[in-house]
Amino acid sequence: MGVDRSEQQKQAQAQAQDAKKLRRHFGLLAALGVILVLAGVVGLVYTGLATLTSMFLFGWLLLIGGVVGLVQAVQSRKSNYFWLAVIVAAINIAAGLVVLRRPEASAEALTMFAALFFLIGGVFRLVGAVVVRGTHFALTLLQGAFGILLGVLILWEWPSSSRYVIGVFFSLALLFDGLGLIALGLGARRVLGMVAEEEQPVTGTTEAAGTPGTPGTAPPTADQEQSNN
Repeated sequence: MGVDRSEQQKQAQAQAQDAKKLRRHFGLLAALGVILVLAGVVGLVYTGLATLTSMFLFGWLLLIGGVVGLVQAVQSRKSNYFWLAVIVAAINIAAGLVVLRRPEASAEALTMFAALFFLIGGVFRLVGAVVVRGTHFALTLLQGAFGILLGVLILWEWPSSSRYVIGVFFSLALLFDGLGLIALGLGARRVLGMVAEEEQPVTGTTEAAGTPGTPGTAPPTADQEQSNN
């Protein structure tokens, strides 16, 4: 019985340590979310700086991805898709260099692409909502109209809109991702705290039901004393 109780205590200590580690990890996750939220708010205030920062990050991602793809293509040069991998890697490297050397022109091109994407997507959604008339007709119609309006507004002020459109989208992405991480971290810590509170009475009950003669043991009954005598 003593061995079983010691094993239960070890298991309880291990579970407590694991829960502590999980709470620490989720706390770091929430802290990362706070940093992302602050970065998103700063980006929304300084949209021009956010646009340039996002373009430099995009350029470096293209360049690094192209170099990694080229190395992998060289390592698998005996495969059938060797030349295709080399071409894709070369395009990524060239695009990354262009974005890093001309971030303003690259932002204008990406803004034009985003405006056309919103405009064409909005038209398709609007036409699809009118033709199909499904259960989400009103929502699809609203999404299509909003996409068309956003595309028209971006194209109306292009290329001056390229100074803030990419930065606004990038900052909003950081803001919502940060809020999601904060909600996940705080929610997980709350759940772990509730689980720990529910396990405490169970542990106390287990310790109370120990061997005879130990603290918390129920006194022997009259029948047990007679049998012992």
